[in-house]
Amino acid sequence: MTTQDVQLSVALPDGSIREYPAGASSLDVALSISEGLARNVLAAKVNGKVQDATLPIDVPADGSAVPVQLLTWNDVEGKSTFWHSSAHLMAEALEALYPGIKFAIGPPIENGFYYDVDFEGRHFSQEEFKKVEDKMLELARQKNAYVRKAVSKADAIAYFDEKGDPYKIDLLQGLEDGSITFYTQGGFTDLCRGPHIPNTGFIKAAKLMNVAGAYWRGDEKNKMLTRIYAITFPKQKELDDYLTLLEEAKKRDHRKLGKELELFAFSEKVGQGLPLWLPKGAVVRERLENFLRRAQVRAGYSPVVTPHIGSKQLYVTSGHWEKYGEDSFKPILTPDVGEEFLLKPMNCPHHCEIYKTKPRSYRDLPLRLAEFGTVYRYEQSGELHGLTRVRGFTQDDAHIFCRPDQVSDEFKKVIDLVLYVFKALGFSDYSAQVSLRDPDNKTKYIGSDENWDKAEQAIIDAANEKGLPIVMEKGEAAFYGPKLDFMVRDALGRKWQLGTIQVDYNLPERFELEYTGADNQKHRPVMIHRAPFGSMERFVAILIENTAGNFPLWLSPDQIAILPISEKYEAYANELFLTLQEADIRGFVDVRDEKIGRKIRDAEVAKVPFMLIVGEKEQAEGKVSVRRKGEGDLGSMSISDFTAFFQEQVKV
Repeated sequence: MTTQDVQLSVALPDGSIREYPAGASSLDVALSISEGLARNVLAAKVNGKVQDATLPIDVPADGSAVPVQLLTWNDVEGKSTFWHSSAHLMAEALEALYPGIKFAIGPPIENGFYYDVDFEGRHFSQEEFKKVEDKMLELARQKNAYVRKAVSKADAIAYFDEKGDPYKIDLLQGLEDGSITFYTQGGFTDLCRGPHIPNTGFIKAAKLMNVAGAYWRGDEKNKMLTRIYAITFPKQKELDDYLTLLEEAKKRDHRKLGKELELFAFSEKVGQGLPLWLPKGAVVRERLENFLRRAQVRAGYSPVVTPHIGSKQLYVTSGHWEKYGEDSFKPILTPDVGEEFLLKPMNCPHHCEIYKTKPRSYRDLPLRLAEFGTVYRYEQSGELHGLTRVRGFTQDDAHIFCRPDQVSDEFKKVIDLVLYVFKALGFSDYSAQVSLRDPDNKTKYIGSDENWDKAEQAIIDAANEKGLPIVMEKGEAAFYGPKLDFMVRDALGRKWQLGTIQVDYNLPERFELEYTGADNQKHRPVMIHRAPFGSMERFVAILIENTAGNFPLWLSPDQIAILPISEKYEAYANELFLTLQEADIRGFVDVRDEKIGRKIRDAEVAKVPFMLIVGEKEQAEGKVSVRRKGEGDLGSMSISDFTAFFQEQVKV
């Protein structure tokens, strides 16, 4: 390569600068480093934007170095590109097997991808999964390149009109001419922005996971399409490992364990998405609430209680009605002419009205109001899922009203509270997502740019000061303000959003909240929304799956099971139970006419942490024989020794 050939400078993540001739692609960059790397590159992030690794890198007019990150299977964007390309491969296989079908959309998702297909009245079932998988792998082995081509809107419409794909034509109506691209691999062409992997040969394992119905564009008035979920991997072993993980996840499914452990239930007569907390589940829920209440009292929060309904005007003032309207919040009561009430969809407007019940001074702030408030939101029946997606749920909600100079300290204190909750409940692997505005869709939000800029910067500064690992996500903010969302990984490596903190300059303006400052002038407070659990329902669901139902000892609904060997020792067992109850140890006496081995097995299945076995020897000595779930026999202990041992183990 001569000096005259060098026209492109590339800045790699390790800080090194490499030079290439104009027209070089990210794949060329990979090849210049090593052939092994090039074989694994799926896509590239160029100037912060993910694109095909085979595309030429644009040379900046000022000649500056272009930041390039080579993406492999180990990168989130690499997997997403891999699965996006796999969706096109599945569509190619489906079209080969079922000529004349119509395609809608086929995006990647967190694990795999789906494609919405119109089979035109034909029923597609799981019995057909295997032949689609086989066809996908047959096509993948052809190593067909994903070829990008820019087309005019008119040509794109003409192509899909001739093919008879009405959903693609519908999508094209919303696109601007000059921004339309096709991708072709083998004999299949799709409307797509990309990016894609270099060729189909990277795909070595495929599995169709599920089939469901989905309305076109999510509108119940439109046609119901067939949504096919699938996943692919670059190695068969990775698919095998994933399927093993799914089997473990099935065992931990909170819906299954919730029923087996008698924690919660649903009733068709009560209504879909409205959970019923059974006695044992209510104990778990109450313990969680009391745990957080104690922490909140120590942190200076004041408890409040607000109604389950509110006037429609309350939500008009807050802006929620304008943003969501009757699709989400339907009027339920009209007791008098001109009056409309809604089931409460959120607690913040009520708390704003509590703030306004009397004049506030700068000396009164921060004011921290906390409520375990039950709210109601309309979710389509197809979106409901156990406790993780419900229509009625209780938020561990709090709102902090503070002066602008207090925002940073208050935000950091909330971060500390969230991390305290995570530690107490065993969530050690977490990160934080800063959810910002979408700068290209400002109509989605309320409030001034100035307030948004201040709120976003306050969150970023506080997170950095606390040393949180953060990622920025544009377009994920609430409509009234940016937020910090905590993402945790559970025991199976799955990521969940738990806990959120939001900075809000807008609701105080809409509700005309004020305080008198040291200058004796009126000022506007800032509002911080926070919910460490998020919702009790979703948090309990995730906790069940993370622990496989083996709750921390302090949270277990039944901490002990007293197991008399025969009915001769029931009186002694009941006496022990009363003594342990006085020490705030929860459990039961198993008086069933069963052998002791069966009683032990059943207590293990019920996830009871301690089994106290009593027979002739224990009664004579005033002791218990102690077993711990998962550990076995701990030996004989006096009641006082067991109580002391238990109290040491139960500490949060």
